[in-house]
Amino acid sequence: MSYITVKAKAEAEFIEKRSRFIASCAPVKSSKEALEFIESLRKKHWDAAHNVYAYVIKEEGVQRFSDDGEPQGTAGMPVLDVLLKNGVTDCVIVVTRYFGGILLGAGGLVRAYSKSAKLGLDAAGLIEMRDCTSFSVVCDYSFYGKVEAFIRDSGGIIEDTRFTDNVEIDFVIENTKKYKFLKDFPDVTLGRFTPIEKGSVYKAFDLNLNES
Repeated sequence: MSYITVKAKAEAEFIEKRSRFIASCAPVKSSKEALEFIESLRKKHWDAAHNVYAYVIKEEGVQRFSDDGEPQGTAGMPVLDVLLKNGVTDCVIVVTRYFGGILLGAGGLVRAYSKSAKLGLDAAGLIEMRDCTSFSVVCDYSFYGKVEAFIRDSGGIIEDTRFTDNVEIDFVIENTKKYKFLKDFPDVTLGRFTPIEKGSVYKAFDLNLNES
């Protein structure tokens, strides 16, 4: 099953009524990794008024958040809502607030923390991890151009090509496209070559469907 997460660690910030909000976002695979990231931000921003956080872990089925001293429901939950509404998992966001001396009110806090979390996601970049199958195929040089073009035209991603006496191509293809690819492959190669399945993998695609 495919899922959405973030591409890389990133940071974004903005000022709201003199309060400085800094969103730090990172991909994580476990609660342990998420908590380590949160602790690193607490140490980095030890002088901040608040280090609010939220994270979602797919494998553990975990959703956690903390208001870190802000009024209940005005900080951690809005950050978590941004993750959930965007379908993002295996991700942690820490929103650091340096208080500027002007109270924002409950509604203002919700808007500020929501905006900060969204800016953090935008900076990190969203990717979709899709179920794919890894293959290897060996062909002779006379068929190399046709095989390579067919793999790409079928939505496959070539990961490695080795040129020896023959050409060996390693590639992955989404499982939703795999069966049509295997069905049509013999027509392209006149039945002379057969892709060897190597295993199941997740592959990252950005949300405009290009490889990331």
